[in-house]
Amino acid sequence: MNLEHLTLLAGKAVQETAVFIQAETGKVQTGQIEEKFLNGLVSYVDRHAEEMLVERLSRLLPEAAFLTEEETVEQQDADLQWIIDPLDGTTNFLYGVPHFSVSVGLKAGDELVLGIVHHIPQEETFYAWQGGGAWCNGQPIRVSQRGEMRQALVATGFPYHNFSRADEWFAALRAFMAEGRGARRFGSAALDLAWVAAGRFDLFFEYGLNAWDVAAGAVLVREAGGQVTDFGGGNAFIEQRELLACNTAVFEKALQIVQKHFKTA
Repeated sequence: MNLEHLTLLAGKAVQETAVFIQAETGKVQTGQIEEKFLNGLVSYVDRHAEEMLVERLSRLLPEAAFLTEEETVEQQDADLQWIIDPLDGTTNFLYGVPHFSVSVGLKAGDELVLGIVHHIPQEETFYAWQGGGAWCNGQPIRVSQRGEMRQALVATGFPYHNFSRADEWFAALRAFMAEGRGARRFGSAALDLAWVAAGRFDLFFEYGLNAWDVAAGAVLVREAGGQVTDFGGGNAFIEQRELLACNTAVFEKALQIVQKHFKTA
């Protein structure tokens, strides 16, 4: 399997889907919005975008199964599996906040080997494949070189429906705010990870995440030279539904903070 070629072809499918989503911006009516769970919004745009991706990616890799947010296709586990969030940042999209993305990852066996995140309003495509480095619109990207926590710009996601670890999250955020340069929450975990890969953020942490939120972004960060772990420092960030992504220079300090406040060590 030629991962570079596959990434470029999948990127075209992502960009075609992004054109549809951008064309629907501002058109969704209140009656066309559903609440899947507390603060979990969905519309016909999410579902049609997912159908577009599934159809196009199926042609590229017919043997692959799918794990998708909107479940418009049968969900199966297989040696090859596409992991798709057709519209990460749906609330931003529906409220007119120009920060939402398409996220597509590919898992081969137990490894994430390909990732694409497209920032729709800015027309930026971040992509990476195993061993191929990380890229944005044809230019190589790397994690930041800022080497001290006091220089670090931190990204996170506020709890919005899963409040089971909110106290731990607030404690960790307080520590990052006290020791870092500032904190940001923009509402698309996929884009947060892409921006860590591009050196715009120095680290990202969040709990309560799904595989489709982080699969593509994790590949981007690792191929850009960064670290991606669960809060214990291991590789079970999808299973544990928690993720820390950093440049290598601040990783140890960031890991100490999340381990202390999320009581993983």
